[in-house]
Amino acid sequence: MLKRVLLLLILAFAIFGGLAVTKYLQVQRMIEKFSAPQPPTPVAVANVERAEWPRSLSGVGSISAVQDVTVTTEVAGQVESIRFESGAHVGAGDVLVTLEASIDEAELAGLEAALELTELQFARAHKLRRERTMSEAQYDEAGARRAEAAALVRAKRAFIAKKTIRAPITGTLGIRRIDLGDYLAPGAEIVGLQSLDTVFVDYRLPERDLDRLRIGQQIEVRVQAYPERNFSGEITAIDPAIDVATRMVRIRASLPNPDDLLRPGMFAAVDTREKRPDEVLIVPTTAITYSPYGNSVYLVVAADGGLKVKRRQVETGEIRDGFIAVTSGVAVGDRVVAVGQNKLRNDVAVVVASAGMAADVPATTP
Repeated sequence: MLKRVLLLLILAFAIFGGLAVTKYLQVQRMIEKFSAPQPPTPVAVANVERAEWPRSLSGVGSISAVQDVTVTTEVAGQVESIRFESGAHVGAGDVLVTLEASIDEAELAGLEAALELTELQFARAHKLRRERTMSEAQYDEAGARRAEAAALVRAKRAFIAKKTIRAPITGTLGIRRIDLGDYLAPGAEIVGLQSLDTVFVDYRLPERDLDRLRIGQQIEVRVQAYPERNFSGEITAIDPAIDVATRMVRIRASLPNPDDLLRPGMFAAVDTREKRPDEVLIVPTTAITYSPYGNSVYLVVAADGGLKVKRRQVETGEIRDGFIAVTSGVAVGDRVVAVGQNKLRNDVAVVVASAGMAADVPATTP
């Protein structure tokens, strides 16, 4: 019996001892694993560069046409023919609409006949006056009747001419607002007509910037329809008065528009350029880590035969074309992490990334 108990005790010690040794060895392997140095984290880096950024004043405004008219009729009449298509380009003087004028033409024929009669009467009176067989008063009366008849003919011809409605300017037509056979009252709107070869952009800037504005100053305009394209122009007028409600000054600039891309009513973001540029330090926008406690970057420095990162607080400025101006915290030539900051902390070892990750970093300065 005692031998059996001893055997069981020896067997239990052997089993539990083996388990304890196995567990100990597992714990040691885990300690060795976690205490081993972590492999360097791959990151994409960029150099802090110095760049000259043109100074600009930013504002918003609207595009308007240099000439914007609504074609109307001065006289009443029924639409006889429509000689234009909506959206067509027309020249000044092109016929757009004709109104029915048969009655007026008949009246003109009668007036012309009356004019012919008065001219015959005046010629006869002139002959008699030379023969001294007509009084001065009768001769003057004949001349007045002829002049009156001629004036009536000119008036009727002018009235008939107004029934042929022509384009007052060269430009692009809008959508027509009449149909064949419509009766038009005087002042009835027919179609819009706008000259788009050159357009205006009207915008406003705060009064504090008034001394930085000049006639002829260059501007750049961006519109939502063409977000990747900048349109250049120059300031042509500055309102002499400041708006007392907003304390803003109104500015008008002209922009060439040979392709008719800019249309009246478009929302425009306007940058007014200044001759003196700002010299700034720039990094890719992806290099900045934002937090409620301030913005920061990770500087890449050489340490222990490799590369490590140091977190540095920075102050930032304007953003342009994928780059951001850094006003303090870095120097020209510093290397910063541009991609991969989410895995970093102070003194973490890093390695410069492969071309795949580096492709996310802007390659050229603006």
